Amino acid sequence: MPGTNAYQVDIAMGRDSIRHRRDFLRFTAAGIAGCSCNWIDLLAASADTLRQRGKACILLWMAGGPSQFETFSPKPSHANGGETKAISTAVPGIEVAENFPHMAQVMADAAIIRSMTSKEGSHPRASFLLHTGYLPTASVKQPTLGSLVSQAIGNRHAELPDFVRIGKRSRNGGGAGLLGVEFEPYLVAAPDRPPANTRPTTGVARYRRRLNLLSRLEQDASVAAGRSERTDHQKLYRRTASMILSPKMRAFDLESESAAARDAYGRTPFGSGCLLARRLVEAGVTCVEVGVSGWDTHADNFKRTRTVAEPVDRAMAQLIEDLKHRGMLENTLVIWMGEFGRTPHINPRSGRDHYPRAFNVLLAGGGIQGGQVIGATNEGGTAVVDRPVTVPDLFCTFCKSLHIDPDRENMSASGRPIQVVNGGQPVDALFS
Repeated sequence: MPGTNAYQVDIAMGRDSIRHRRDFLRFTAAGIAGCSCNWIDLLAASADTLRQRGKACILLWMAGGPSQFETFSPKPSHANGGETKAISTAVPGIEVAENFPHMAQVMADAAIIRSMTSKEGSHPRASFLLHTGYLPTASVKQPTLGSLVSQAIGNRHAELPDFVRIGKRSRNGGGAGLLGVEFEPYLVAAPDRPPANTRPTTGVARYRRRLNLLSRLEQDASVAAGRSERTDHQKLYRRTASMILSPKMRAFDLESESAAARDAYGRTPFGSGCLLARRLVEAGVTCVEVGVSGWDTHADNFKRTRTVAEPVDRAMAQLIEDLKHRGMLENTLVIWMGEFGRTPHINPRSGRDHYPRAFNVLLAGGGIQGGQVIGATNEGGTAVVDRPVTVPDLFCTFCKSLHIDPDRENMSASGRPIQVVNGGQPVDALFS
């Protein structure tokens, strides 16, 4: 959309005056056609500029819905808090659950939203909502956050994928949807070993000759009915060939890290995933999602949460410290969240059930000012009483951090324009 281009130029050039050209460009096709510049290349160039500045995103996805009481919104003085104790953090006045001692030490670099609220309590639908900002529909395939970010600010010349998803695929996290196959996540099931089938088995020279032959064969195919599929196939092959022949593939090899670094992150799948996420962002990947399951604690909530929290606490704290030490945290947004929270009431099985009405999210980096808490719930944690934050608000906040226009529109297959975020306002207090 022309308006989108104008906004992206505004970001890249830092000129607010360019925004005022939106309406003119949107409704004056002749102005676009007669412009001496190529707007598509300009849009891509502005995205490249943002990526060159190091803008990136790491989503730590807690599949199942983590309990706010056992993570970053403890209520030790109320019966609803259960047996979970609160501990002090590096920031006076901010406490977190005892399950996160490492995160407590880096709280000056992290911010907690304790007033997240939603109406969706079904795992698949809520997972989709928190990944895309939209509820699922039959008519439009909404893109997941990583695809949105890679499309908006990814480097089109990058040799590695713009979006990498590590670990078991999160429940209904979605893919590129209407953005197309080039923005689908590259899946890495096991972060401890390099991706399979990423080395030519015939030698580089012969591999290149085979690619050239394939390209000529596809060019000779003139069946119009398969044109779209052929184009997608060619995009995938070009990007894949560029990736596996790139020396940057070393980023996937954790064996090059020191034993001390591996130990600091924790030698667990999630710990290795977080270390790999740092390496990939450092190598130029725009968005990385690292997932861990086990948060669906309908029974034995306290013990099970302690078990799943331990590797998450260690790895997330080390990731934030590592990014900060390398000068990357300011431009890398780190998101910790799941699809909803858990009920204040403890059920007869010592568990907590689904509760989207009030839950928490933690953010760090990407311009987020750490050492603060946004919003609050009442004494028993049953309702938000201060600064409610909706899912659209949260996505607008992501966009503000990453310099993405939340109003920019992508076109669905049916020709319907879909905004990156439908409504909402960024939580400005997080940036001050």
